[in-house]
Amino acid sequence: MNKEWDEGDLVQINPEHDEIFGGCIMVVTEPKSWGAQGYFDVPGHGVAYYRVEHKNAEKVGRAAWIPERDEQS
Repeated sequence: MNKEWDEGDLVQINPEHDEIFGGCIMVVTEPKSWGAQGYFDVPGHGVAYYRVEHKNAEKVGRAAWIPERDEQS
């Protein structure tokens, strides 16, 4: 099982790991040795930023487009 993620990868959070974001798809913005930082788009509310370890998520694909994010948001 390959646990190396790149910027733009889509990872799904294990539902058993997180009661709120479990099952959600996260866009990886910063791969880390332990996992990644990324975000979820929350319709009508903007984005939610998140960190997850490799053991708590699985890569499910790649984003076709990654919108530019305002660093102040």
